[in-house]
Amino acid sequence: MGTVKSPRHPLLRALSRLTAGNEQLIAEDAQKASAAMGGTPCASLSGRRRASVSGTLRTVTLRPRAGVPALVAELFDGTGTLTVIWLGRREIPGIVPGAAVRVEGFVGCDDGRKTLYNPRYELVPATAAS
Repeated sequence: MGTVKSPRHPLLRALSRLTAGNEQLIAEDAQKASAAMGGTPCASLSGRRRASVSGTLRTVTLRPRAGVPALVAELFDGTGTLTVIWLGRREIPGIVPGAAVRVEGFVGCDDGRKTLYNPRYELVPATAAS
């Protein structure tokens, strides 16, 4: 999923939003919100580098890994997704689907997916994310 570019002229932008699919509109809105929160777009992340990524949590699940509890979340920023894993945690207050967050840590690759383990995180107020 790449960066969505919208036309510069207001009339063309309005027309493109009318003809765009629902997923494209969601991605555009997510990109704008993520850009307002700051950070690196998911599409431009590379492994073994420190990154700060902002977006919305799509899913949050508890998946034990090697007998250890692990809270796994999927962060979406409009350009792609990032898997965020907190090892040893069953729940974290505020880390719920739909929450706007900023995470920071070293990006790795797990089964071909960009992943952050035990990142530093910050909950972003809804007003800052929209």
